[in-house]
Order: sequence, then C-alpha cells, then structure tokens
Amino acid sequence: MTNIPETGRTQRVQIRLIVIQVLVFSLLLTLGGRLWYLQIRNGQEYSDEAKNNHVQQVVQPAVRGSILDARGVPLADNETRLVVSASRTELMKMKDDGKSVLTRLAGVLGMKPKEVLDKVRLCDSKTPQPCWNGSPYQPIPVTDEATTQQALTIRERAEDFPGITAEPTAVRRYGAPGKANTAQVLGYLSPVTDEEITKAQDTDSPYLRSDQVGRSGLERTYDKELRGKAGVTRYEVDNLGRVIGQAKNDKAEPGSSVVTSIDARVQAVAEYELNGAMKEARKSFDKNTGENYKADSGAVVVMEAKTGRVVAMASLPNYDPNSWVGGISAKDYAKLTGKKSNFPLLNRAIQGQAAPGSIFKVISSTAAVNAGYPFDGHYPCPSSYNVGGQTFKNFESQGYGDITIGRALEVSCDTVYYGIAHKEWLKDGGMSPKKNAKDWFYKTAHQFGLGKETGIDLPNEVSGRVPDRKWKQDFYKANKDAWCKQGKKGGTYVEQIAYENCLEGDKMRAGDSVNYSIGQGDTLVTPIQMATIYAAISNGGTLYDPTVGKAVVSGDGRTVQEIEPKSHGKLPFSRKTRNEIDGALAGVATRGSAAWRFGGWPQDKIPMHAKTGTAEVYGKQTTSWFATYTKDYSIVMTISQGGTGSGASGPAVRNIYDSLYGLDDSGKQDLKKALLPTPQKSLPKIQQDGSIDAPEIKPYNPASQKAPEEQTLAAILGRRD
Repeated sequence: MTNIPETGRTQRVQIRLIVIQVLVFSLLLTLGGRLWYLQIRNGQEYSDEAKNNHVQQVVQPAVRGSILDARGVPLADNETRLVVSASRTELMKMKDDGKSVLTRLAGVLGMKPKEVLDKVRLCDSKTPQPCWNGSPYQPIPVTDEATTQQALTIRERAEDFPGITAEPTAVRRYGAPGKANTAQVLGYLSPVTDEEITKAQDTDSPYLRSDQVGRSGLERTYDKELRGKAGVTRYEVDNLGRVIGQAKNDKAEPGSSVVTSIDARVQAVAEYELNGAMKEARKSFDKNTGENYKADSGAVVVMEAKTGRVVAMASLPNYDPNSWVGGISAKDYAKLTGKKSNFPLLNRAIQGQAAPGSIFKVISSTAAVNAGYPFDGHYPCPSSYNVGGQTFKNFESQGYGDITIGRALEVSCDTVYYGIAHKEWLKDGGMSPKKNAKDWFYKTAHQFGLGKETGIDLPNEVSGRVPDRKWKQDFYKANKDAWCKQGKKGGTYVEQIAYENCLEGDKMRAGDSVNYSIGQGDTLVTPIQMATIYAAISNGGTLYDPTVGKAVVSGDGRTVQEIEPKSHGKLPFSRKTRNEIDGALAGVATRGSAAWRFGGWPQDKIPMHAKTGTAEVYGKQTTSWFATYTKDYSIVMTISQGGTGSGASGPAVRNIYDSLYGLDDSGKQDLKKALLPTPQKSLPKIQQDGSIDAPEIKPYNPASQKAPEEQTLAAILGRRD
C-alpha cells in the first residue's frame, strides 16, 4: 500500500472544498438573483396575477332594451324562458368530448342527438349552420323552449349532465303586434364573436362573452344603445374554489329602448296589402310571356312627407326573426338562405334595385324645364319615336298629338321625353360630347338624390345607379373583354348587344339617352329613394334623411334623446316648376293613368298625387311601380314581375290610404276608423320606471272585402303604365 503524504492529501481536500464553496456560492447567488427578479422587479405583476387566480367572475347579462312603435307598442322586447345551455369547456374535458352527455340531453329535450351536437360545434368557414359563432368559453344555448319538467330533470340528475345548465333567462321576443311582422326593419341577434370582443376592448362599449349582437336592421343600428351594460360580480375563492369573500360588484344596467316612427297598425296594413297585391298579380296573365305574372317579391314604404320619418316599411318575402333566438336551426337557415328562398333576409325597401319606369318622369320633367323647355309648351306625342333606325314606342302605341309636359306626365307619354332627351343629346355633342356638355337629365337625377344612399338609419342600404358618362366608361373598362369575346354581328339579341357594346360601349348613344329619360335602361333606384323624392315634392322640395328611430329612452326612463329630422338637400326646381309638377301629378290621380284606381277619392279635402310606372327588365316580366303622395304622406310600392303600376300596385296603395284616413269606397271619411289621419308628433308617455302603457293592437282585417272593380271599357282604355 502506497502511503500518500499528509501534505498532498490536505491540499486535494482543500481544493475540493474550495470548488464546493464556489458552486454553493454560485447557486446561492443565482437563487438570490432570481428571488430579487421575482419579488422586487416583477413582484407587483406576479402578485396581481396570483390575486386574479383566486378571483372568479359571475356575469349577469343586461336586459336588452325594447324597440317600440310610435305609440309605445313593443315590436321587439324580452320574455323569460327556460334556457338549457352547454359548456364546451366542461364537455371537452371528457374522453368522448361530451357526446354521451349531449346524447342523453337530446333524449330529455325530445331532440335528435345530431341536432344538439350541431348546435354546440364551433362555426368556421367549412362548418354549415347550425353552429356556434360566439365565444367557445361561454355557455352555448341548446334550446330556449325547455319545459319546467325538462329543466327539473336536468337539475335533479346533475351527475348525468355535467356541463349542462337549465336556468330562467330573459331572451329576445319579436311579438308581431297585430300581425305586423316588421322583420327586415327590426333585424335579429346572434352571439358576439371573439374577434368582435378583441376589437371592442379599447372602446367605451366593450363586449362581454355573454353578449348578443344586432346583425341587421334596428338591432344593428342601435345595438350600443339597446345592449346596456352587463353586471359583473367578482368573488374571492381559495385554492379549492370555495368562496371566501366578495371582491367587487358592478350592477347590470338595462339597455335603452328605441322608440320608432313605425305605427304597428299601419305596418300591419302595409304588409297585408302588399301580400294581397302580389297574390292578385299572380292571377293575371302576361301576354308577353304567355304565363301568369310571377310577382316574386315586393316592397312598400309609407313616409311622413314633412319629416322623412318612416311610418311603415314592408318587404316580401319576409321571415320570422324569432327563428334566430337561441340559435337558428339548420332547417330554418336553409329556408332563409337557400337558392329557392328568394332571399327573405333582404330588405327590398332599401336593398331592392330596379329600373323605375315612368315614376322617374318627375325627374325628367324637371331636367327638361331646367334645360329651357317650358312646362306648358307643346311637344309632339306620336305613338313611336325613331332613333338611329331603332323604334321606341309609347305604351300600347298610343299617341296624343301636341301636348304639354304636364299632360305628358298625366298620360305617361314616353315620346315627349324621347324627343326632348334626343335634342339634348345632340346639343351635348352626340357620340362626340363637348367638354362642357350640360347633361341635364343625368345631372338632375343626381340632384334628386339618386345614385347615392339616402342615409336611412338602417344598415346595408344600396345606392342605386345613374348611368351617366362616367359610369358608362367605368362599366366599359370592366366588361370590354367579355363583350368582345361574346359579341357577334347579326347573332342573337344578346350577341348583337355584346357586339355593339364591344365597339362603342363607352359612348353615350342616342338610344341610351332616350331610354334613360323614361326610367329604363341601366337606371336603378330603390323604393326608399323614390319615397324620399315624392315626399320632397309634397313638402315643397326638401329632401329629408329617412329615419325609423324617433327617440332613445334610457332604461330608467329619465333620459329621452329625440332623433330630429335632418335634410340632405333641396330638389333642383323653382317653386313655379314644383307647383306645375304637383298639379300634373294630381291630374294623374283624377284624369290620368291612375284615375281608374282613385274613383270616389275626396280630392277637394285630401288632394291625391300619383305616378304609375311599368319598367321593362330584360329576361323578366315587367316591374310594377306606384308612387304617390298627399300633404301628409308619400307611399311607394313596387312588385317585381308584377305587371303594370296601376294594375298590380294601385289597389293596395289605395287601401293603405283608406286605412290611414278612414275612408270608405265612396270617399266618405270616418275619423273613428282612421288609423293616422295626421302624422303623430308626440312620443308615447313614459313612466318613471321606464315602462310605457302601450295600447292593444288588433290584427288588420278589412271590414268588408272589396268586390273586384267593374272592368268597364273606359277603365281598360284608361289604364297606362
């Protein structure tokens, strides 16, 4: 055995001790530095996080405000229902992702398992409805129509239904008072999405995961006011989740109510009459197509002439907004969006675009006067007008000799407007326009507010179209290649049109101008635009922004914010021209194209003004238009593929006026039966607690169904657009 000197052994031990000391010191230094970093530098941050880990939030959704008609009748409010909801967070913790629980739940609720599973799956670009487009962390409603027995079963057998709740909850209700559906005006709700929550975090009205959001109509426009503020109670809990105290409690603030200018009674009449007019139109034979008119959609607007407030707005086909409450079913969603649905979600009063036909002639008449053609001058009204080898005919090829512009409005003579528009086209340089081309007809349409939105307080309004020179050039650039590829000289009608457009589609041709002068061609308008224009003629020329909202009332009833009428311009005519057009439109109702629909009307007491329109649409049957006004209201109705203006829409518009003023067939007025003989100016009486005593609304039911009018020879011959 080798003996190691004591000195060497001691040195090695000392070295080892030094190394150990260095390591220990390094570890202590590292630990100390880490403790300093956690406790001193970031101590407050981690302290706050620790506190949050022991705070649980309970959200109490705010009661959404009501949407009321002008007399305080609820169009949309809330009711308490038993809502069964599922927590995806809890279900995803299970081995089968909660499928067995949801299957058992379907059995209790009397639903199919697939239906329940579909309702709780998350929406994405590939997942069809129904699905959940809200936050995956909030309870997902499975049904809002649970019975008391179903709710008790779920709660008593909680061990069989983990993650499932059954609670009484306030849910949206669209009551359709008096059968006034009002769907497209009111809109509908759906859950807030994570993206919306993120975007709204820095605003003064952030979303909570429990919120429902307005997706269309008034529900969307006034969503911030209606939504209110949810209550949040924060509880302190220990590491086992037991409540040890209440940290903070923010009480829920109910949403404000929106009082509208809609009168539920008039709304019910408008919907009833529009539907009836469409049904009647389908019974009429279209000699041009050899089949009955399809009358596949329609719209009507009733507007206060002096304010622009909308009293009624109907669009068909419509839908039941209650189908969205609690999550829409696959069957209902298909009905609303499928190819055969004809798109009932569209509000055709503000989103339906069509050529206006002869109701556009009030604009052409103004343009002619502004261009220097006297209103009472005489202009030829032959049965047809030739331009560049193309013949443009009057309605039923009827001529009236030399007549004034006023008489041309009354009998709807197209050729008077053809002649004036053609002369103006030539003055502006024809196919080679002057730099300072006046373009009276196009400029006047813009001044009347066409080609842009009216500004109504409803979302997704469309602008229509004024096919002026700029539009022609832009449209040509976008379609030139397709026209040149499809066009064929001497081919079919479509091929020939494409051929001509390929050659000179960017030019304003004579045929374009004369066709435009009577509201045909590429011109597009909406019913709300025309109702605004005819209301402006009635009130002397002021174009008002159409409005549906009339006031916003706070949840406690203490604050009332009235929505005042606003103007966006004046019609471009003198008082003299306005009065001349006013007189001519009165003549339309008494001796012109609409006279056969206003027999017995008390013209001396309630002067009626009207204009009929029948617009031709390539590949479809004609569009029916009927535009009218009194000193109080303007009413415009349109029916797609419905036939003539006075023939299809005329009777319905007359019936709406009869209901407003309380008139019978002979024109005798009974104010007790009048729904709204003058526009309602005051707001409904609001109680101190925010409630409103609303009158009862009964379904519209005409006291006596009017017998079909006698189809006399004079009446038939008197019918025009």
